[in-house]
This record gives sequence, C-alpha cells and structure tokens, in this order.
Amino acid sequence: MRDLGFPYKVAQAATPLVLPHSSYAELFRVTDVLVGLLRRTVLEVAPSQQGRVEAFSATARDYPLFIEDQVLEERYAHVMARPDVIVGPTGPRFVGFNISGGFGGTVEAHCRYQAWRKIYRQENGKLPFSYHDPIASRANLFVDVVEELAVPPRLAWVGALREHVEYPDSARYFDLDVDHLTRRGFSARYFEPEELEEAWNCPPHLRYHVGLRHINVPDWEVLGIDIEPVRKALDHGLLLLSTQLSGLLSNKLTLGLLSEGRSWMSSAERDLVDRYVPWTRIFTERHTSWRCEQVDLVPHVLAHRERMVLKRGIPSNGRHVFIGKDIDARTWQALVEDAAIAGTSVVQEHVPTEKVPLAVLPGPADEPEFVEVAPVLGPFLFGGRPGGVWARFLPDGGTGNLATAPTATDTVVVVA
Repeated sequence: MRDLGFPYKVAQAATPLVLPHSSYAELFRVTDVLVGLLRRTVLEVAPSQQGRVEAFSATARDYPLFIEDQVLEERYAHVMARPDVIVGPTGPRFVGFNISGGFGGTVEAHCRYQAWRKIYRQENGKLPFSYHDPIASRANLFVDVVEELAVPPRLAWVGALREHVEYPDSARYFDLDVDHLTRRGFSARYFEPEELEEAWNCPPHLRYHVGLRHINVPDWEVLGIDIEPVRKALDHGLLLLSTQLSGLLSNKLTLGLLSEGRSWMSSAERDLVDRYVPWTRIFTERHTSWRCEQVDLVPHVLAHRERMVLKRGIPSNGRHVFIGKDIDARTWQALVEDAAIAGTSVVQEHVPTEKVPLAVLPGPADEPEFVEVAPVLGPFLFGGRPGGVWARFLPDGGTGNLATAPTATDTVVVVA
C-alpha cells in the first residue's frame, strides 16, 4: 500500500468486507441505471454545453475542458463511475456520484485486492472469495474505446503528483496502471501537465489519441496547477476520458433534479430512484415535496437540522459537505441562509449507517480487534463493467465526513 495516499499510520482493516453474490450484483446494477438517468437528466437540461453549464449556475471556469465534438463529449461522459453508497436501515442508498476519470480509489482498491490475494490464497492456489479488479476493468474499457475509435493503442495517463500530498515524489500511483496497460499490449505513458505537448506535437506514429483525464479541476485550481496544457492537448485531438460533461453528471444538483423527478421518467425509474436515492433537493427559497406534503424548503431544513445534510453542487473532496447533526444550530442557520441565496447546493436527508463488524489492526504490531464500523461503499463501473467495490470507514467505529477525516482508512468488498 506504499505511496497510495492514505496515511497508513492509522489503524487498518485486517480483512476485506464480504457480501453475498446478490447484494454485490445489486450495487452494480443500480449504479448502471442511475448513471444513465443522471446522464439523461443533464442532456435534457439544455441542448448546448454552455446552456447546461449556465443551468447549473456554473461558469466556464468551473468546467473548462469541453471538446468541440459534442457527440464524443456526450458519448464518453459516463463511462467511469464510483457512487458513494451508505447501507441504511432500508438497504443501500446512493448519496452521491463520482463520475469522471479523476476519482480516487481505483489503484487503492487494486492494491488492497492484491494484498488479500496473497494473505488468503490456499495451498491449492484457490481463493475463498471472488471480486473484480478495478485496474483490469478500466483497461478493458480502453480496449473498447481504442477499437471503437479505430486509433492506435497508445494511451496517455494524465495527472499531477502535486495532488497527492502524501507522496509527491513517487509516481507509483500512476505507474501501476501504466505497467498493467503495457502488459495488456498498450503503449502507455504517464504525463504531468507540463509534459503534455509531447503527446501531440510529435511525428504522427508517436501521437497519443486517447487517454485518462485523472484531473480534479477545483483541486488543481487550489494547488495553482495550470490547466492550459490540458486544454491545448484536447484542442489538438487528444481525447481524455471521462469527458468534461462528466462533471455535470457528478454535480449534486443533478442528483437533486433526479430525486425530485423528471417528466420523462417511467414509473419503474421513479420507483428505483425513490428506493435507492435519499430525498435530495436543489436548495433555494421555494416549496417542494416532503413525504407526500408540500413544505417551505428553507424553514423546513432549519427545523429538521439533525435529519439533513447540506452539500455544495460541485464536488470538492468533502470540503463543502455539512452534516446537520454534527453542527450547532447557529452555525447551521448561517450555512443554510448562505446556501439558499447562492442556489448552488443541495440538501439531502441524512441516512443513518448500519454498522458491521470488521477486524481492525490498531497498530502494525497489534492483534486484530473487532470493531463495529460504518463503511461507505464505492462500486466501480467502467464502461458498464463491474470493477470491484472500495470501502472507506473510520477505524474507531465513528461516522461523519470520511473525505475530510484524518483517520479514515479503507478496505475492499469481496464475494463469498
């Protein structure tokens, strides 16, 4: 697990989590349907990319990497997804979606699976569980893309080590993917943004036409990383996945629109959303439905603080997620009033997490202890294919915003 981002000085899982086949398959089936509904929701908002961005009260600065070919932009917006799933009292609830080429967990989960394979392999070479490898599944997606576009199997893996503050001098996070792709027959290379001109300003047989956009635009802006080399590479024909439209699919306002219901949805689609997505609304001064009655949204959210979560629409690694029950009433009121004016956030019903027992190692020399933990599951879907399930949790059994918790750690889900 060296150089993969989590601070491994904290307690660690001593085993994977285990699901039966039916529950494991349910995560991917529902993910696939919901991602498709999110895509249609965005496409229906407006016919142009500019109109869609404006409909979400955003600007070109928020979404700067659209390509000119709108068909390709729409075709490859949803090919990589990792929802955040909480298992509540009524089953799995999809509280948010990461749809892009830059979400975390793929490499971490791959390495966790490799660790459990070595530990649990039996004398006959077999394993007592099964799973899907996320790196292999993502590579399979690119096999399809290269064939579909009829381009040479040369892949540009684009990222920035400066994002990974825990290991800024090691490229292992990206090298693991590049090595796997090379073994699969690709000519793959990792590029820092400043190196990207080498991907297109070269002899035709050395050019890269497709690659991974492992980029989180808000994070790059905070770190002062120039996005212009990526913009220039796109303009010169390098198709990086997922395309920029994926950012609107991930925007929590889209989930709010879907939760509220769209006129084109079938009754089966409405039932699925009601079952798997917690009540979510775009947060402004307005009336909306709550449990079969109309409510004035802002007073309702103020009065039910402990049942609500306030989230900014554009994902920011959990920095703008506020759980009402963990915040005092005065702070909550200020957050609610500001969000209602801005109109760029959603409010979501809080889902209490069902805890499960997990063996945890408090320290590297300690014996494992069973702890009741509250995991957030992240099923990976690449081109519609399952790619395993990442699971994050607090090793002390706590709940809260895992994205900003310094002691958060992870494991993976296997099938037995």
